[in-house]
Amino acid sequence: MKASKELTTNLQAVLVDLIELHLQGKQAHWNVVGKNFRDLHLQLDEIIEDARVFADELAERMRALEAVPDGRSVAVAQGTSLPPFPAGLVDTKDTVTLTVGMLNAAVGTMREVHDQVDEEDPTTADILHGFISKLEQYAWMVNAENVKPTASVVTPDHANAQATL
Repeated sequence: MKASKELTTNLQAVLVDLIELHLQGKQAHWNVVGKNFRDLHLQLDEIIEDARVFADELAERMRALEAVPDGRSVAVAQGTSLPPFPAGLVDTKDTVTLTVGMLNAAVGTMREVHDQVDEEDPTTADILHGFISKLEQYAWMVNAENVKPTASVVTPDHANAQATL
């Protein structure tokens, strides 16, 4: 099968977002500071690794479809839908918000092109499904750092008695 111009354009949009997700994830990883630094620093490594693997998988799929992926920095900068990541040290709370925004932007591009991709090549759409599932899971997990709890926890009296012993 040879990819149409439309399929190539759609996959290229996803590719540049994945490359940018990897690059911005590294920027965040290197410059995050504050409470729970280590946990977020390590979690960013997981996201970065998957973004890199996903970009490679997609680029190789494009080649299998006789499309030419463009991962040059100029193509990524001009084509990404991800909002820019700030320079300098960024607090963990802000890094969480920015990371969730990056993940949601990348997933948004995938969801935007999904139906057109599926019409032409369901196999490639299946690949996108896997990317979407994992990136949405990351967004949920990272965002949990900033979510306020809603449960009221009442400690039973016997637990209080045990604590004073």
